[in-house]
Amino acid sequence: MLRARRIPPPHIFPPDPWALEATRFGPELAGEFVGQAETMFALSNGRLGIRGMLDEGAPVEEPGVYLNGFHELRPITYGERAYGFPRVGQSMLGLPDGTPMRLYVEGEPFQLDRAEVRSFRRRLDMRSGVLERHVAWRAPAGQCLTLRTRRLVSFDDRHLAAIGWELSVEDGAAEITLCSELVLRPPLPADPEDPRLAEPFAGRRVLCPTGQEATGLRAILGFRTEGSGLVLACAMDHAVEDPERLAARLECKEDCAVVRFRGEVAPGRPIRLWKALAYYYDGGGVAPEEVRARAALTLDRALERGFDGVLERQRMHVARFWERADVELEDADPHRQQVVRWNLFQLLQASERAEGHGIGARGLTGRTYEGHYFWDTEIYVLPFLIYTNPRMARSLLMFRHGMLDKARERARELNHRGATFPWRTIDGREASAYYAAGTAQYHINADIAYALRKYVEVAGDEEFLLDYGAEILVETARLWHDLGFFSPRRGGRFCINAVTGPDEYNTVVNNNLFTNLMARENLRYAADTAEAMRRDHPDAFAELVRRTGLKDSEPVEWREAAERMYLPWDELLRIHPQDDEFLYKERWDFANTPADHYPLMLHYHPLNLYRAQVIKQADTVLAMFLLNGQFTPEEKKRNFDYYDPITTHDSSLSVCIQAIVAAEIGYATKAMEYFRFAAEMDLSDVGGNMRHGAHIASIGGTWMALTYGFAGLRDGEGRISFSPRLPSEWRALRFPLTIRGCRLRVEVRHDVTTYRLEAGDELTVFHCGEAVTLSAAAPVATRPTPPPPPEPVPEFPQQEPPAPRRG
Repeated sequence: MLRARRIPPPHIFPPDPWALEATRFGPELAGEFVGQAETMFALSNGRLGIRGMLDEGAPVEEPGVYLNGFHELRPITYGERAYGFPRVGQSMLGLPDGTPMRLYVEGEPFQLDRAEVRSFRRRLDMRSGVLERHVAWRAPAGQCLTLRTRRLVSFDDRHLAAIGWELSVEDGAAEITLCSELVLRPPLPADPEDPRLAEPFAGRRVLCPTGQEATGLRAILGFRTEGSGLVLACAMDHAVEDPERLAARLECKEDCAVVRFRGEVAPGRPIRLWKALAYYYDGGGVAPEEVRARAALTLDRALERGFDGVLERQRMHVARFWERADVELEDADPHRQQVVRWNLFQLLQASERAEGHGIGARGLTGRTYEGHYFWDTEIYVLPFLIYTNPRMARSLLMFRHGMLDKARERARELNHRGATFPWRTIDGREASAYYAAGTAQYHINADIAYALRKYVEVAGDEEFLLDYGAEILVETARLWHDLGFFSPRRGGRFCINAVTGPDEYNTVVNNNLFTNLMARENLRYAADTAEAMRRDHPDAFAELVRRTGLKDSEPVEWREAAERMYLPWDELLRIHPQDDEFLYKERWDFANTPADHYPLMLHYHPLNLYRAQVIKQADTVLAMFLLNGQFTPEEKKRNFDYYDPITTHDSSLSVCIQAIVAAEIGYATKAMEYFRFAAEMDLSDVGGNMRHGAHIASIGGTWMALTYGFAGLRDGEGRISFSPRLPSEWRALRFPLTIRGCRLRVEVRHDVTTYRLEAGDELTVFHCGEAVTLSAAAPVATRPTPPPPPEPVPEFPQQEPPAPRRG
């Protein structure tokens, strides 16, 4: 039975379509759910991320302030080394925390978990991009006080965060001291039992001071990393509404700066101030003084605008996001819309200002996977961005192009031609220590090429393809042609051996179906692009030849490999084996596997997993979604029926894909069940590790389940089509898409589907195979929504799938 766990009591988080709000502070949020709340209320803009720590600094489980790409190098330790194993890893670093605002009333500390709280409200307002808190309590001396704070990480200025602070008292004056801090916390401990968590830097200081500045209410701390050579500045400044009411004293040391405000709060005379925070880093020999000066400029701009000005810019930026990206559900359960919008808001926070960087597996909401970038971005996040923010989709693909030289170096190290992109990385170098579930996942090359093609075809950005994308295609196609061979034992078919597909419970296999299919697409697209450039863009083609040394024979060789690609097929079961040997293995004994032994990888040796028919996450099923047109309806159903019961969903990347394919096949109940767990992966803590950060790729998959799954969106070769399958629980599903500069809004109801052209001159889409052309003169078209088909009968004996678990 699929189930969630560790869900906070629902009365604490009431349903609200535009906010996530905690309405009380009790033992639930002071103990077991502290870390979970820190992720729920985390703020980020794609460049700067701040976990949802309380303003007083306690209680706290996993404090964290992060900058995208700010990392230190560390040696990778092996019991036994081998040639080609990465020697140096990268880890995202925690930065000095500027959120603490510690309050003392008549000398007594205000501690939320020990105070006599009269009312409490903490609200993530997803319309404005602001985290608000309102708490009223009785002080030990008897006064009734109310504290209101507002916190944001700016989308307008990606280096800026801000905190508004207001204290009032109802009865009697009170002497107060407020300590506003910028402090470098000690590093968090590692969990040696969980390989997903960050590696510690044992025995050495990571951030080395480079100087500090202090003047007035402003402090700037400077640091440098020794290995990666990055220079950091962290700064804070303050603006007080009535400065004469508060005496202020600034203390600044290497690792900590504190402004102590002292004064009196009286009835009718609240104390108001706000705090600006700036985080800036650079590398490449930039002087520490220059980086500190840049942080100071960020503070200057913010203080000039004032807190209200910063808030207004935030609201405007977020409003533009919802206009291009909101997904509306008409559902009898109001909680569903809240969950969907929280997920969408996380995608905004992970991507909006990530220029020049990638998107980590947990974004900037936690330290799991050390801030590394995986294939998560290309396969699970880029589709959302391509249709809602093509500018950022282009930026992320440019980031991959920027690491092409390092990918070439890695290919040479592995004795390959072309480029081998890293499975996990921050700076472009491979940082995966376990090659079987890292380097062997060569499919990341094809994943990048797949995302590149989707972007070019949906956004219509041929210029990007000519200037940058073609170079990636050449080098990735070279890798596949070199990696595989024409096997005499397979009738001269092109085979690719010793690879790992998406399923990390079956590693270093021969002819993984997903890998071979994706490699075939990569080879074909590279050959098509090279030939089209030679014919239609000779100048661009000449530049491509200059950069890559492309030979006339190579596109022909790539096409031959693609056309003769070997694809496993079992005639007896009439399914595609996941790889050459998969069907020869014994099925995993799910009946005798304890429920608390998931994820399996934390309780069983890899060899136990590798010798069994058990799947960590969608593999062949993912191929059927990504390459939808290359499978017949019968093949899709039989493959799904076989693989679904043996998939553990030990990766959060799994259930969203199962939901999409289940919806297409007609398994409406299963599709909705899988969608629910994908959507609530974090807010219901399905995997039990939400405290370590939000699952950004699963969240991207949730958007895909809505658009590709229930709206039936397909976009092969740039042809945009829809075959809606609206769940019976919903009355309507509405969402916008940006396609080649046009804005399309889709509304699916059980009886009719409406297509509305909101911007652009003309756009043609397909509804259940029928061409529908929209124009400025005729911007709206309606078509009947097809009735749901009867639920099919599974082809193979089914068993209860295990509960999804995060891997």
